[in-house]
Amino acid sequence: MTTSTTTSPGNPAIEQAMASVAAAMPKAQADPTRPIYHFCPPANWMNDPNGTIYHNGYYHLFYQHNPYGDEWGHMHWGHARSTDLVHWEHLPIALWPSHELGEEHCFSGCAGVDGQGNPMLIYTMVGFGTHGERPPNEQWAAIGDPDWITWQKHPANPVLGLQNHGGPPFRGEWRDPFIFTEAGRTFLVIGGNYEDVAGVALYEATDDTLLHWHYHKLLYQRPRGEKLFLECPNFFKVDGKWILLISPYDLIEYIVGDFDLATLTFTPTAEGILDPGFGSVPNFYASNILYDEQGRAILLGWVRGFAAGHGWNGCLALPRVLSIGPDGHPTQTPVAQLQALRTQRYRLVDTPIDTDGHLFAEIKGDALELQALLEPGDGRIVLRLRRSTDGERSVDVSYDGAVLTVAGTQMPLELGLNEPLKLHVFLDKSVLEVFVNGGRIAVTRVIDAPSEDVGLQLVTQDGSASIIAFDAWEMQSIHG
Repeated sequence: MTTSTTTSPGNPAIEQAMASVAAAMPKAQADPTRPIYHFCPPANWMNDPNGTIYHNGYYHLFYQHNPYGDEWGHMHWGHARSTDLVHWEHLPIALWPSHELGEEHCFSGCAGVDGQGNPMLIYTMVGFGTHGERPPNEQWAAIGDPDWITWQKHPANPVLGLQNHGGPPFRGEWRDPFIFTEAGRTFLVIGGNYEDVAGVALYEATDDTLLHWHYHKLLYQRPRGEKLFLECPNFFKVDGKWILLISPYDLIEYIVGDFDLATLTFTPTAEGILDPGFGSVPNFYASNILYDEQGRAILLGWVRGFAAGHGWNGCLALPRVLSIGPDGHPTQTPVAQLQALRTQRYRLVDTPIDTDGHLFAEIKGDALELQALLEPGDGRIVLRLRRSTDGERSVDVSYDGAVLTVAGTQMPLELGLNEPLKLHVFLDKSVLEVFVNGGRIAVTRVIDAPSEDVGLQLVTQDGSASIIAFDAWEMQSIHG
């Protein structure tokens, strides 16, 4: 991971913010719990991925960023780019709160290219509150230079305001725009609520400037007694189906369905939880989507739940290819480019496992990739990560024939007749991501383990099991 020397000349707000990040970098980068192959800002706080897009050979990642500390506040947009979704170049902060315009925070949004080829960011402007009340949010735009480095707030702002957006009487928490296109038409979805409705509003661009939008309808809604607000709505097409992702202050939910372009009606056919990982908070949250050069839908998300005081807080989950499985539900698989980070391979095949287990003396560590093909047998099989030398502590992934448990998070898993258990595990210091049986299940967990606990063991409880194949790699750092 590299840091660009490019600056934003003449913008004191960005220069001050970047100086704050630079001052925090030594502490953040020396922290032993900071992931080494997940994307992290150079220092300080990160939350929602924003404006994710592939354009002219680069994957662009913008993200909610507090350059002044490792807790939430002072929302800016950080910016990085990559040619492979693995190695990232840090770029200057893209968006800053324009205090002179009454702007306190730059909340989440999206990226696009207007009809003249100009890079555009559309985001939620949050104004300063007075006397305990905040003015209604507005949707603002920023226009970038051809290299996507330097950004200016658009003089036409606000792009959308509640006083003239043409839709329901949303409250102030109307936010998180997301652009999508279909059949030559450009649309925008935004989360909003009013009365007893938490909804996702659908707008359409009336020209190619991306500055003028017409409200059509609520694409999707829930009672506010059930879901208070539907944050970060993403609506996109995969394998001939449409997927709506919502982050409702809880685990991300997916709704798969059909979208009738003539009536702009979304008809759900399947729904569920995208990633069930939950600690003190949902550990995978605030998703975003981009399409790569092959047309694949790449899912990005914020990993959260870390302790403050380390000089950094938050990272990006590993990019995942999102597709629709045979059962009509989404599958998630890590991008193949991550294989470039593997070091020497360790492999074990055709090995029985009992209650004494197999202790992998040949490979230890806190930054690993594992692929295990297992025959669970008649007991509970347990993969023990971050195992202490005395065996008293570990972070466990287990399966008992009916329930998969990942670092305490439980979910049902029914395997087919003679179907083996397939685990694809990414361990990165304080982050654990587990993909099960071709991405049928994906689980993200933030973990806490002593730095000296680096052992790896596979055991069974109350029965026997066997390893069909087990592969392990230590992973290289992406930090320069």
